[in-house]
Amino acid sequence: MKKTILALLLIPALAFTSRYADPLEIGAALPKVDRKMKDVSGKELSFADVKTKKGLLVMFSCNTCPWVIRNQERTRQICAYAMEKGLGVILLNSNEGSRSDGDSFEAMQDYAKEQGYKWSYVVDKNHEMADAFGADRTPECFLFDGNDKLVYHGAIDDNPQSADGVKRSHLKEAINEILQGKQVSVKKSRSVGCNIKRI
Repeated sequence: MKKTILALLLIPALAFTSRYADPLEIGAALPKVDRKMKDVSGKELSFADVKTKKGLLVMFSCNTCPWVIRNQERTRQICAYAMEKGLGVILLNSNEGSRSDGDSFEAMQDYAKEQGYKWSYVVDKNHEMADAFGADRTPECFLFDGNDKLVYHGAIDDNPQSADGVKRSHLKEAINEILQGKQVSVKKSRSVGCNIKRI
């Protein structure tokens, strides 16, 4: 009887722990390269459509998180910098739990226009990509090199709380290092933001 009760108690715990994958490890390959996602332009895009020979910046973002809003200028700056350097850039909105609210496709279109996005901003339907990446926050960044290998995972810089307090721009430095053929010196940092609203 005790074993049966223990087994029943473990079932939801196991379901919870196996629900989302661990974050991609440094060196991991870009997942689901050909999976199409709906962009705010109305086009269906995949990572294969966006990435370049120099690399790809993938950022999990949204319209509503206070941390995304606080970091919005830095998001614009780093995305523009990555594109200027010849990398592909794509932002994913995985907030499936808010599709009827502030993270609807129409709201994404409005937000992208308001923010002047010149890069892809797509719906991650059923948070498929967030699960594949093991992403759980917005904003959260994954940088891949020209060989589609993960070289950096984490925050844009070392002070998500305050742009004035930034001492190191981790993502910008990582972009510079891969373009120079160097190893990325800081491969991971802690993302600070809102939980992705999967449900």
